[in-house]
Amino acid sequence: MAEPFPKPTNNLTNQHKRPAHFELFFRKNPFGGSYTLFAGLDEVLKFLSNFRFSESDIEYLRNTPQLNHCEDAFFDGYLANLDCSEVIVHAMKEGSMAFPRVPLITVTAPLGIGNLIETTLLTLINYPSLVCTNASRMVVAARGQFWEETAGSSPPRAMLPPRTESTGVSHKTPRKSIQLTEGGPSDFTRRKPKCVEFGLRRAQGPDGGFSASKYSHIGGFHATSNVLAGKILNMPIAGTHAHSFVQSYTSLALVEGGKVKRVKKGEDGGDGDEEMVEILPIVMKYREEMGWQETNEGELAAFVGYAISFPNVFLCLIDTYDTLHSGLRNFILVSLALNDLGYTPRGVRLDSGDLSYLSLECEYVFHEMADKFGRPFFYELDIVASNDINENILHSLNKQGHGITMFGIGTNLVTCQSQPALGCVYKLVEIDGEPRIKLSNDMEKILIPGKKVAYRLFGEAGWPLLDLLVGSNEDQPAVGQKTICLHPFMEQKRVAVFPKRVAKLHSLVFDGKNGVVSGHQSTLSETRLFVNDQINHTRPDLLRYVNPGEYKVSVSEKTFRFLHQLWQTETPVRELR
Repeated sequence: MAEPFPKPTNNLTNQHKRPAHFELFFRKNPFGGSYTLFAGLDEVLKFLSNFRFSESDIEYLRNTPQLNHCEDAFFDGYLANLDCSEVIVHAMKEGSMAFPRVPLITVTAPLGIGNLIETTLLTLINYPSLVCTNASRMVVAARGQFWEETAGSSPPRAMLPPRTESTGVSHKTPRKSIQLTEGGPSDFTRRKPKCVEFGLRRAQGPDGGFSASKYSHIGGFHATSNVLAGKILNMPIAGTHAHSFVQSYTSLALVEGGKVKRVKKGEDGGDGDEEMVEILPIVMKYREEMGWQETNEGELAAFVGYAISFPNVFLCLIDTYDTLHSGLRNFILVSLALNDLGYTPRGVRLDSGDLSYLSLECEYVFHEMADKFGRPFFYELDIVASNDINENILHSLNKQGHGITMFGIGTNLVTCQSQPALGCVYKLVEIDGEPRIKLSNDMEKILIPGKKVAYRLFGEAGWPLLDLLVGSNEDQPAVGQKTICLHPFMEQKRVAVFPKRVAKLHSLVFDGKNGVVSGHQSTLSETRLFVNDQINHTRPDLLRYVNPGEYKVSVSEKTFRFLHQLWQTETPVRELR
């Protein structure tokens, strides 16, 4: 929302110059959950650093019907010289777990520029935070546990799995025999699935697709199918061939004579024979040995062609014709031939059907092949699943049991189908040092007035207990000292907290003329690890899919009293006669 100040030279008001303080926050966590991940700060800082009106911008605005009545001084004096040199921004660290009413960023600026940047700040934070949160929830659902071993931090004691002398699971026992219940003790013995973003073709335009790739990676996704995002952001890329690739092969004649370089190691450990070897005869030898003559020959030809082109990353989409009786078998035949030549196949992808049943059948057959041919690589093959996967399906698959090691998730990730907007708002809370309040018949829309400082209070178990908003002129909560924390609107809802640790949630990130404050521009991978650390050190009940716990956001006693005093002052008294 652009709010011009048509007479900036009017000395009677100079409203646009009045010092103001704004807060950008949300009122409700998305997806029916208990947390939100803050993302988009990096783009906010780029925007603030480069905010200017160009000559062509000003000329366009001068000729719009809405502004053509404004004085020339508004364009040539005010807009032409306007920048963010008087804007001060404090923000949470990017990747922080955030909760309703706690500001993600605060802006101190003259009222004019403070209003002008509102819409851009909202659009730079709303979608990134939403898709990052969506990605995180899907990663938690896919893994069936709350932390990643590579996170760089240890989970709190309460979340550690029970110690056992032996898991009772070996490679010689097909994993199909341990269809696990989500969160059960044996769940810790299973390889945890990764998530890959497949959403570019379903995203809201190329810019939306790029943002989804970036912020889903921050939220915990392992890689993206968006190659341009991989290039620009230096993040892993992943993908498979299409059904059309398989359909385009009609007979084995198309791959006759195709050769692959043999890379099998010699007996002395050095490089062995590296001559080019025709692969189709090896494949056909295994086909005859297995008695799998009925598999689709066009599909087999496609897999052979793919192996010739990509022997080091051989992963096939196996559901074009018949998943178990053609695709899976053809993949095994070509995999055996590639392994004879020194390569390690990667796995298969399922894009339709009963993913629980099909993945377990694939896993079972892979283990049989490992035992039959003495090829241990079959134990480590990836089973990738796609096909309109969402958070609900992930939890359902965990309950049913599955053999999936990687999920390719597109539409429901990038469009955030279950909730397409986060709903961040940007509100004026103080002007000229005077706190301002906004009232509403809807309780959750009542604004907590004035400049505030947000703290996170941690308990003895290491979890965050609650977030506390205090006035900017109040003392910081002290470690080990009693702190009364109240619900903003219900005085009877209060607790006494003796924090083990206190963390201030905001720091200065943009300092007017000095620009971006050093130390607040983390790399993508650093932010990703920080997000993971946030998940690791969160109460498990907040991560539940069904009936998640509620995280408290409280105010201090002084802030509570001031809020309700100003509420009464600003509320008109109705007269009844």
